[in-house]
Amino acid sequence: MPAVTNKTTTLINILKVDPSSQDKLVDMINDSIDSVIHQLPGWVSTNLVASTDGTAVIIISRWRSADHIQAMRLDPRMVAYFEEIRAIASFESILGTSVRAEEARIEA
Repeated sequence: MPAVTNKTTTLINILKVDPSSQDKLVDMINDSIDSVIHQLPGWVSTNLVASTDGTAVIIISRWRSADHIQAMRLDPRMVAYFEEIRAIASFESILGTSVRAEEARIEA
C-alpha cells in the first residue's frame, strides 16, 4: 500500500433517524455543508451517504487536523445545526487518521 504523505484526520458521524425524517436530515446536513463547513479552516472534503433503508445518514469528512474538527464543533453556527439535528436523529462520532484516500476516475 502506498504511503500517504499528507495525513488528514477523518471524522465519521453515524446518524440514526426515523425513515420518514431521512430526507429532512439530508437537507439539513447539505445546508450546513454549503453554508458553514466549506468556509471553515482545515476542511478538506465531505461525503454524505444516506442508507437505502432510510434509517441512517453517514457523514465522512476529512480535516487537516483534530484541532480543526474541535474548532468546527465549537463554531456557534455548527452548534445551532447540532441542536436541530439532535431533535430528529441520534449520532455517534468516530475520529481517525486517514492513511489512504483514493478514488477511481469515472469518465462521463
